[in-house]
Amino acid sequence: MLKILLVLLICLALAVAFVVWRLSERSASARANFPPNGQMIDVGGVEVHAYVAGEGPDLVLIHGAGGNLRDFTFDLTDRLTDRYRVIAFDRPGFGYTGHPPDADVERGESPREQARLLQAAADALGVTDPVVLGHSFGGAVAMAWALERPDATGALVVLGGATMPWPGDLDPLYGINASAVGGAIVVPLISAFATHDMAVKVLERVFAPDPVPAGYSDAFGIPLTLRRETQLSNARQVNGLRPHVVSMSESYAGLTVPVELVHGTADEIVPAEVHAIPLSGILPDAELTLLPGVGHMPHHAATGEVIAAIDRAAGRRRADARAEAASK
Repeated sequence: MLKILLVLLICLALAVAFVVWRLSERSASARANFPPNGQMIDVGGVEVHAYVAGEGPDLVLIHGAGGNLRDFTFDLTDRLTDRYRVIAFDRPGFGYTGHPPDADVERGESPREQARLLQAAADALGVTDPVVLGHSFGGAVAMAWALERPDATGALVVLGGATMPWPGDLDPLYGINASAVGGAIVVPLISAFATHDMAVKVLERVFAPDPVPAGYSDAFGIPLTLRRETQLSNARQVNGLRPHVVSMSESYAGLTVPVELVHGTADEIVPAEVHAIPLSGILPDAELTLLPGVGHMPHHAATGEVIAAIDRAAGRRRADARAEAASK
């Protein structure tokens, strides 16, 4: 019996060592094959990764859950740099952005904590009066951005944003992965052994019913999203989001900035009837655009409509600025 136990312990130790080696190898490979495509900004000792291109009024882009700024640089940014200075950020815990020093990382950074870190990075870049676009979880961060700086936010564009309290529970995997046991066992196994094809299947569900654009899965940086630390950040932030949205939603009615809400009617991940539609009735200056048959990734499935919403938001902000100047 003792020999059997000893053999089992040796096998377990070898298995753990192999998983640790595999995690290290995959993380190093992700960084080598998908290095930062922007610049690193030091914010009080925390690095924030920002892609900056173009000239014109400032446009800030904030990605959704499980993503990184490559979601925007794949196709959208190049269509905007002729008339905007585009600043796409990796959110805290994703891509190459670190965690706010005062945040409880094990709990998951709140949208407000994330907004404050990204605002500090934006300050370092000299960003002023920006149009702030947020997708999915990034929509909550965009709302938090305006709540944190209502007088220094030009306008908002919220794409499939998780902005309102929702009924029911999340996928149980978020809770499992956010737990101490899941974070120690399940997440490392996913990060060590999930294949590219498995990740593509997840992307297909995120895009559904729209197709994943050709070349997206290779350009997006799937290995970056599979890293253990990124999986943990995503699970913890998503699992803890609802209470923050409940709290923020109580202040939405006080936001007077122009807001463009763009949401696909076929979005089953963040349903329009739970989020964008009720939000449009709360905000004082919101315009709602529903995209028939479009899923959770409107900036890829209906890029023209999203760009039009950005231009409308910028135009509405300019009109408001002219009216403010004329009243003085």
